[in-house]
Amino acid sequence: MLDDLQINIPGGLAFALPRMVRVRQTFERHTIDDVGAAVAAQLARPEIAATIKPGASVAVGVGSRGVANIAIAVTALVAGLKQRGAKPFIFPAMGSHGGGTAEAQAGLLAGYGVTEDAVGAPIRSSMETVVIGETDNGTPIHVDRNAHDADGVVVINRVKPHTSFRGPIESGVIKMLVIGMGKIAGASATHGGYAMDDFGSVLPMIAQRIIQRVPFLFGIGLVEDAHDTTAIVEAMTGDVLASREAELQAKAKEMMARLPFDDIDVLVVDEIGKNLSGSGADPNVTGRNARGAAGFEKPRVKKLVILDLTRETKGNATGLAAADVTTRRLVDKIDFPVTYANVVTSSYLESGKLPIPMPDAEQAVRLAVKTLHNTKPTAARIVRIRDTLDLAEFHVSEPMVEEARGNARLEIVGAPASMTY
Repeated sequence: MLDDLQINIPGGLAFALPRMVRVRQTFERHTIDDVGAAVAAQLARPEIAATIKPGASVAVGVGSRGVANIAIAVTALVAGLKQRGAKPFIFPAMGSHGGGTAEAQAGLLAGYGVTEDAVGAPIRSSMETVVIGETDNGTPIHVDRNAHDADGVVVINRVKPHTSFRGPIESGVIKMLVIGMGKIAGASATHGGYAMDDFGSVLPMIAQRIIQRVPFLFGIGLVEDAHDTTAIVEAMTGDVLASREAELQAKAKEMMARLPFDDIDVLVVDEIGKNLSGSGADPNVTGRNARGAAGFEKPRVKKLVILDLTRETKGNATGLAAADVTTRRLVDKIDFPVTYANVVTSSYLESGKLPIPMPDAEQAVRLAVKTLHNTKPTAARIVRIRDTLDLAEFHVSEPMVEEARGNARLEIVGAPASMTY
């Protein structure tokens, strides 16, 4: 269908573009050298070790994000549980991801190196849930059946700013307990029962009810620095989970990588994917949220161009709706059933819309530049990044070079050159 698409563009796209310059951004590094040892140290804390009983079956929930060092952390967690006599197994705690099928969710774990052979524990992937109660407005609370039937539950997840709402609690252990461990049924119920803007208070409320009715032992929160490396590892029992995760959330926001510009005419993102962000391209970086949620106002990006999908996302194009222009190459890679499983579960159907697909990357960028208001193409402020996790190096157009020179965190490392595709 797209092969037959011909867009009539008055005046065409044959105009000069500004040259691009490569810049390097310096971030403070907080890297933990031995993540496995850090996990082991957390399990050795008396209040954490006391939760692990010899002979107990322990369900370990692992998510679908591309969390740094996740296989190392899970392997160390499994080893620590076994060392104390427990019998751990892994279950996917990822809501509707993978199209909401057990096989695909197990495949996502395998893609991150979390397999039985690699981590030393069996994988039990199922979409079956148990309803353990309901919230005050009648929303059912779902829990993965394998986790529900275990003697204990542990979940491990990255604590980070969410891509769709703001609050003291956003994405982390608490969200995994509610949305991830609830599978597609629980994720759908929660999204259908509450507006996402209220999740900052709703998720801790539901998580507390889960903790009261499921043998939750502890959660392990992982915080990453601006280099996308593990900076903090902390185990949290149920009685301190909400307060400690809020503090970790604040630290995550302080350390996360951002673009050092408030105003960008055209932001070009080479790749998006669920392995990079829940929204494919993190709106904390792009300033764009598919549903226009508050809290994502900077940078102010006039046109967002997304060129391709990562291999790891396996056709899941969640987040593409935030863009203005894309490529036919990307659209041809979309697995629509998998993508729409995420969109429908969230209840925000606008997240399933498609931007204008152009025949190739160059025409996509040119269309974005042409449609800027009152801006000559050669004066366009263009930023091009590989993805929203990799912000150590990127390209800016020549009209932004002087601003970049004036930023102590930025270094010009390349000569001006035409944009390549």
